[in-house]
Amino acid sequence: MTAPPVAAVTVNDRLEGLFEELAELAGQRNAIDGRIVEIIGEIDRDGLWGATGARSVAGLVAWKLGASPGNAKTIATVAHRLPEFPRCAEGMREGRLSLDQVGVIAARAGEGSDEHYAQLAAVATVNQLRTAVKLEPRPDPDPRPQPQASITKTSCDEQFSTWRMTLDHLDAAKFDAALQSHHDALIAEHKNDHGEDDRASDQRPPLPTTKDAFMSLIEAGWDADVARRPHGQHTTVVAHVDVKDKTAHLHLGPLLSDADRQYLTCDATGEVWFERHGQPIGAGRATRLINRRLRRALEHRHPTCAVPGCGATRGLHAHHIRHWEDGGATELDNLVLLCPYHHRLHRRGGITITGPPDRLIVTDSEGRLLSPGSLARPPTKPPPDVPPWRGPTGERADWWWYEPFQPQPPPTDN
Repeated sequence: MTAPPVAAVTVNDRLEGLFEELAELAGQRNAIDGRIVEIIGEIDRDGLWGATGARSVAGLVAWKLGASPGNAKTIATVAHRLPEFPRCAEGMREGRLSLDQVGVIAARAGEGSDEHYAQLAAVATVNQLRTAVKLEPRPDPDPRPQPQASITKTSCDEQFSTWRMTLDHLDAAKFDAALQSHHDALIAEHKNDHGEDDRASDQRPPLPTTKDAFMSLIEAGWDADVARRPHGQHTTVVAHVDVKDKTAHLHLGPLLSDADRQYLTCDATGEVWFERHGQPIGAGRATRLINRRLRRALEHRHPTCAVPGCGATRGLHAHHIRHWEDGGATELDNLVLLCPYHHRLHRRGGITITGPPDRLIVTDSEGRLLSPGSLARPPTKPPPDVPPWRGPTGERADWWWYEPFQPQPPPTDN
């Protein structure tokens, strides 16, 4: 007796089975992303992320979920606008809409467009949604007088100074080119320190921003001017320090916080004027507090930033574990190297650094030990019970028939 022949499995049958499994997994992933967005939205709404020492909501997502910066930004964007798009959020929870689809909508869609884009997203791809959002008419800006070229200081508070800059197109092109050049150089240095891997964590300094590039441009121009004119001064910060009350303020400027005062006196080139009862009693000479031999020893012992997960090697500051104001010695056993980002974060209370350099303990504002690991772990709950996701229809979009979302005009008071 012979067994009946086994029917051959065709390519179409195999693909059909694999597509069915992908549809089921995609629906479950969409529902999981929907719940993640809700949790991040609660953290954002109640300001809970500020207690973690993270730089932003997106930074917290990248750190705790092990997500890429782009994916973390998408999650944070959707979470922030979640109350404006309840139908799109419901589509994610039910597994019908993906995070990328809702992310495109939350990034640029106008107010009141939830129902419009929830219907469109059910059949449209991510690229088609991007096109639809771009076709949405934008309100005309308020008519204003033609601005004049100027650079003005608009405000100054306890923490920030705000400048306003208006340039004609030619000067703006020169400025853009110079700023981009310095930004590219800073990005190249960052990649040299951290490699091409763009995975983010709270222990890794962020990519250089345009603000960093602008300050690099200012410092380069200032120092180049000094080289041409020997009587000029280098980029020196002048601070007045009260020796009795341990307070300080910038020369002809605002009062410095305790964190900024200690940051400047840790490892910086500065000109310090000492005062008592508001009267100058002397001036310290401009000098680097950490001498060259001691810094070489620090770099030999640990050539990167001491915060776990941060591999920065350029522009490091020598940090007193026990500050010199509190009697800490400028010695190898009381010093570690920190990148500027983590140095400032420590001075502002975002992280705490204790222990001898060979057994350093770094904790966040809640006392939890910092590590570059994420929250990912094997699941203990069953996957969400949602129908398989069939995805967009796959049809080519004919935009001539598409009616973009029309924002409602603001009410007028008669």
